[in-house]
Amino acid sequence: MLIDDISFIPLQAQLPAGSAYGMSKSLASARATTLVRLKLADGTEGIGECWGMPQVNLAMLPLVKGYLLGTHVLDIEHAFAQMLARHYHFGVQGPMTWCISGIDMAAKDAAGKALGQPVHRLIGGKQAAAVQIYASGGYLTENSARDFEPQIEAMAKAGHRSVKIKIGVSPANDEERVATARSILGPDVEILVDINSNYTLDLARESLARLVPYGIGWVEEPLAPQDFAGYELLQRSSPVPIATGEALYTAFDFKRLIDRRAVDVVQPDLSLCGGFWQGRQIAQLAMMEHLRLSPHVWGTGVGLAAAVHFVASLPVYPHAGNVPRPTLVEYDLGHNPIRDAILKNPLEPADGMITVPDAPGLGIEIDWDAVERHVVR
Repeated sequence: MLIDDISFIPLQAQLPAGSAYGMSKSLASARATTLVRLKLADGTEGIGECWGMPQVNLAMLPLVKGYLLGTHVLDIEHAFAQMLARHYHFGVQGPMTWCISGIDMAAKDAAGKALGQPVHRLIGGKQAAAVQIYASGGYLTENSARDFEPQIEAMAKAGHRSVKIKIGVSPANDEERVATARSILGPDVEILVDINSNYTLDLARESLARLVPYGIGWVEEPLAPQDFAGYELLQRSSPVPIATGEALYTAFDFKRLIDRRAVDVVQPDLSLCGGFWQGRQIAQLAMMEHLRLSPHVWGTGVGLAAAVHFVASLPVYPHAGNVPRPTLVEYDLGHNPIRDAILKNPLEPADGMITVPDAPGLGIEIDWDAVERHVVR
């Protein structure tokens, strides 16, 4: 079970002209990611996914391979710790942690296949047979006035019980979008909102005051990720739960947030925060402070599968037989040719739930022909 090779595969899918979508800060005209392919000496392969710019990840690969080749796949977390310790001048908020994240996913996938066990058994054990999703859509577009209602109508038609929409243009626009969504979705669908860190504390407070009557489940990234003091002040007075964490790296970043009790729902992204290695530590910090967790997912079906295994492995503490609000996994509805198309068996929700794979590893199978069509040359 020694690691014999690690390769990165840069992928990108350009969106059709006029169909860019995204958040309050910017729109995406393409979707891109870096697949990780890790091979053990006996030929077993594992697959992972790195956040960030593929070209940057490729430049980092020779460094990280030097620490990992020849390492037993079950010892890989010790190698990661060596990397962070020796290269502390790099910090943790950046490419080295992106690479660690995807490689750790691939290592857990390979280890599961080698041992004949699903990943959730390797990272904590199976607590749930299925996980609940929230549908992530309601994107801002080049013509949001035209495109917003059809997105929400599609969510309503699909019967999603929990949805997230993008806001953050202005407090007045936030109220307009949420009012429209509530009128289409009805009173029983949970609406989550995402500002993508576009506000200062005063603007976040104004927006939340406008949104309270619409019964919001949480407000995501109302402030910049570095504004720990702002999050603490906002959480103390907010009538709406505060969620954040997709732009935080490793348990060190999350500890600063959690120690302040400046958040209600922590949102690590396994393709960015340090993979399952750091994700488990972040979950432990959250559990010790009795906070909810919901992983951020905005990549391919590989990252989605990782998040599903992760959530399935988490205890429901402090709940027991009755779980008032199950841990949610983000399910992106945006047009993304490199999400499901690269898998032969994509994970798809049914009645708001995704069944947790029990096959060895992540339980997914890559369609390498589809991958080849999106490789960046």
